[in-house]
Amino acid sequence: MSKHAQSTDTKVLDRIKRHPAGWVFSQADFLDLGSPTAIRLALMRHARKGTIRRVSRGLYDLPRRLPRVGPLPPPSDKIVRAVQGRDRSRVLPSGAHAANILGLSQQVPVRAVFLTDGRSRAVHLGKNQILFKHASARQMAVANRISGTVVQALRWLGRSHVDQNTVATLRRRLSDRDKKQLMQDLRFAPAWVADIMRQVAQPAAA
Repeated sequence: MSKHAQSTDTKVLDRIKRHPAGWVFSQADFLDLGSPTAIRLALMRHARKGTIRRVSRGLYDLPRRLPRVGPLPPPSDKIVRAVQGRDRSRVLPSGAHAANILGLSQQVPVRAVFLTDGRSRAVHLGKNQILFKHASARQMAVANRISGTVVQALRWLGRSHVDQNTVATLRRRLSDRDKKQLMQDLRFAPAWVADIMRQVAQPAAA
């Protein structure tokens, strides 16, 4: 290995060690330290040594480890953030995952689905999967906002399965600021979902 490669490897490793175990990262997190090729090769070498772990194509983590258990899978939220940073994309929880986040479903999906304005792709974590699905500009207009998660959760539940218990749950879980955001984003929701959002944003009857 050349001195230049050794220097890049050292710089990359120093940055990795400044983060806690569980950090998920990509080549994009090190591009100020060398050329894309040099960074990619450095990450591959550290992965071969077992210092870091290759999670998926282009994604690595600094594994969390437990005695008697060994390395733990990386948290899905950290994988999502790493993909966002790498692709410079926005994401929006969708389907059962969105409903679970809001407490509208106890189902923890094996496949967590996110809408994105980036490329469609899947990240496999053992038996679980994180699926990124390219979505329209209209759907992504409420990305990174609570209203986007609410819209996706209600659409997944379906009109016939949304009742006053659903409204009450959302009222409890959402802050006043969240409710204000719902009212600002009504135009991005289907008509029946917008009606539910209005009910959630209004004060509960005494």
